[in-house]
Amino acid sequence: MSTLTHRNRRSEVVEKRSSREEADREDALEEEEEDKDDSKDLRLTLMEEVLLLGIKDKEGYTSFWNDSISSGLRGAILIELALRGRIQLQPQAMRKKKLLDRKVLLKSDAPTGDVLLDEALKHIKVTEPPETVQSWIELLTGETWNPLKLHYQLRNVRERLAKSLVEKGILTTEKQNFLLFDMTTHPVTNATEKQRLVKRVQESLLERWVNDAHRMDRRLLALIVLASASDVLENVFTALPDEQYETAVTRSRALLDGDPDVEGAKPRAYEMIWAVMAAFSKS
Repeated sequence: MSTLTHRNRRSEVVEKRSSREEADREDALEEEEEDKDDSKDLRLTLMEEVLLLGIKDKEGYTSFWNDSISSGLRGAILIELALRGRIQLQPQAMRKKKLLDRKVLLKSDAPTGDVLLDEALKHIKVTEPPETVQSWIELLTGETWNPLKLHYQLRNVRERLAKSLVEKGILTTEKQNFLLFDMTTHPVTNATEKQRLVKRVQESLLERWVNDAHRMDRRLLALIVLASASDVLENVFTALPDEQYETAVTRSRALLDGDPDVEGAKPRAYEMIWAVMAAFSKS
């Protein structure tokens, strides 16, 4: 064997080993991030954060005109499950499919400890053949003409999330009279917690702006996508001075106007976030 051939083969071995080590490092980092997202220290789920942004502080309910938040909360459930390592998108094949053509697959059926998440996870686990992200958002919302699939609907999601926020000391429960009927409302009692949430989103688009979706904290990116889909993102900006308001709105639009399939194909992209964004962009 010539010296040149021997060197070439040794270079190939070293290159393959380096690639394998890089892949192992990425897998380890992903597992570490999933463990972090599954930590009991997480105070609020994405669903709770979206609802909290949508609830009027004193009145204790979301806008009567908001017909987007129900589906937005179901999108939040899918992203939360993915962040916790329970579900994933079907891997890409040789012929690359669009995000909305790829199925949602079970990755782990370990309970999350959250009733809504575990209920959705159970549906995903037993469903054959698997459904797409858009189909799951519609099924969990109850938007289906197929009576055999109505059992997939998650009921009273807003009320259940509000009760969870009451248990966490962020909301309280009251009864309000609306002339023809009484309604249970959940005014904000811990304004500090809500302001902390609002400030986190504001700062991500202002002082801490990184001008690259893939360098953002993925839970913050997910929250911005979901808040926009749920028609509550504007609530984050209303208290800002005019100049900061314009900056935050412009930057959020830059994030949200991107092509989800292009963004989802980039290195280290979190596909489920972009798939949910694609589902709402299409609807």
